[in-house]
Amino acid sequence: MRKSKVATVPQKKDYTPKPVSKWGKEDETEVFANRVKLYRQGKLSDDEFRRFRLQNGAYGSRLHAGYSMIRIKIPGGEITPEQIEKIASLSEAFSIGSAHVSTRQNIQLHWVQLEDVSEVMRGLVEVGMTSREACGNTVRNVMCSHFAGVCPDEAFDSTPYSKAIARFFLRNPMCQNLPRKFKLNFACCDKHGLVRVADIGLVPMIKEVNGKQTRGFRIYLGGGLGAASFTGHQLEDFTPEDQLLSTCMATVRLFDRHGNRENMARNRMRYLVHETGWEKFQKMVLKERVVVGMTTSNATARTYDVQAEEDTRQLPNAKMIKLPMASVTKDSPAYERWLHANAVPQKQEGYFTVFITLGAGDITASQLRVLASAIRDFSAEGTARNTPQQNFAIRYVRASDLRAFFDRLATAGLANPGALSIASAVGCSGTTSCNLAITNSHRLAKEVQRKFLELGLDTDDSLKNSTIKISGCPNSCGQHEIATVGFFGGASRIGTAMSPTYTMLFGGSIGENGELGKAVTRVPAKRVIAALLKIIELYKTEKTADSFDQWIAKIVRGQATGSIKNVEDVKNAISSTIQLPSQEEDPDAYQDYGSDVKFTAKTARGECAA
Repeated sequence: MRKSKVATVPQKKDYTPKPVSKWGKEDETEVFANRVKLYRQGKLSDDEFRRFRLQNGAYGSRLHAGYSMIRIKIPGGEITPEQIEKIASLSEAFSIGSAHVSTRQNIQLHWVQLEDVSEVMRGLVEVGMTSREACGNTVRNVMCSHFAGVCPDEAFDSTPYSKAIARFFLRNPMCQNLPRKFKLNFACCDKHGLVRVADIGLVPMIKEVNGKQTRGFRIYLGGGLGAASFTGHQLEDFTPEDQLLSTCMATVRLFDRHGNRENMARNRMRYLVHETGWEKFQKMVLKERVVVGMTTSNATARTYDVQAEEDTRQLPNAKMIKLPMASVTKDSPAYERWLHANAVPQKQEGYFTVFITLGAGDITASQLRVLASAIRDFSAEGTARNTPQQNFAIRYVRASDLRAFFDRLATAGLANPGALSIASAVGCSGTTSCNLAITNSHRLAKEVQRKFLELGLDTDDSLKNSTIKISGCPNSCGQHEIATVGFFGGASRIGTAMSPTYTMLFGGSIGENGELGKAVTRVPAKRVIAALLKIIELYKTEKTADSFDQWIAKIVRGQATGSIKNVEDVKNAISSTIQLPSQEEDPDAYQDYGSDVKFTAKTARGECAA
């Protein structure tokens, strides 16, 4: 990295723990423990207990009724060092000694015995956290862009709004028995955030109203990912901030009233919007919003308190300054390579957001503790954000501290490069724990990351804005439909043998102009990496676009200008690469990653998605 002058910034004071936001409740842990006893005594049916368990954030583990995955809600993705350390302790005491960062800013603990779930819940309450409504048919964890507050293109910080909405809906009677789960996503600007693939997506904006600069949002409704996916529709040109709550309430109420409770395959709000028709649904929301505004009591409205959330956020606000960085290769010094795709300048002068590269979201208890200590010592904000890319973002790290921060991370194996590159592949939990999974997407994502880092693809700027996302089934927990190249798991019969197989998609993207990926072809699991490398090779040979993601977009539209012009050309070019030999010639090719036994497409009853 070449040196650059930076303005002097305030020295960080000794670390002081932030006041704990109380999301959890002690009495809920006792209720859960008692319900487990009743269930074990046969006094609660499987379905009764299942609904209760999910409402409290405990998801069934794959083919093992006595174990649970506990999903911890992290509202807005913001988490403190004390909370990180508590998760580390709970993972060692009751789980498998590690945690998993999901694509929706939750943190998951896997393989917790059912009788221990209440103990984990109790530990979460001690540091202000909860798993309440992280699963089930209610409002799930409210997401917020990890760049909110530091993005140079944002109108204002949407974090307080996301946390105020999360607090309003948590345990709210109006959303305890929805037709299906409901998701809200806040962006920071038009480029960052998953606003078009949520039930409600919100982008902060400022507009002059009656001669006054007024905060508000562009709001999108009816988006979502899954076996059938839709992008959200913009409700109106501008929704002022004083109508944010009533708009969200109106939308949830309409979904509760009109959503499909009979057909589980079509009971998300996106189906209601699609089947009702956007123009009609839009009118219903605007009309319902008037009713909500006239009938909401002052006591109810006061439970939505943006100011209370905003008062806790006193941070520097200054002009962004960039540190010029030299080009790097896979043979560059480790620090320079890490800096290339793991550190981003903030709009606050002299500060950086640093990303921690995880393998498909996994982090051990000992690594969590090192991460917590690094946040205390190097972040002026004193918190972390987890990201939809299954990484952690540590913000407000001074430019002068970047090297020391890297060295601290390296002591725990957390200094891997490539967080913001094509090498940081996303993978849902897959067959490692999920009942619905067909393939081991989790392990495949790690194998992709390992190979791409080995080849130094994280250092290639033409690949930097591209993403690879992998799901173990069509349900999109790995968000494969918004990836440059996405995959979802399935099974194929080749001759007399079954093989784990992925459907490959091209051209997905995020942001307000985001698009859903288009299916290209099916690829055997053990040929996915070879197929990806072949496609990158084609791009390099063609040289008809500035970046890989731009080239893929042209391919999807059939507008590429080289010898590879469209999807069919790609399929023909990789056909020999993805062919499997006979099972007798290469039995390993017919086994899934992480398995040494014959592949079977075995699933169980699903409970909820990520």
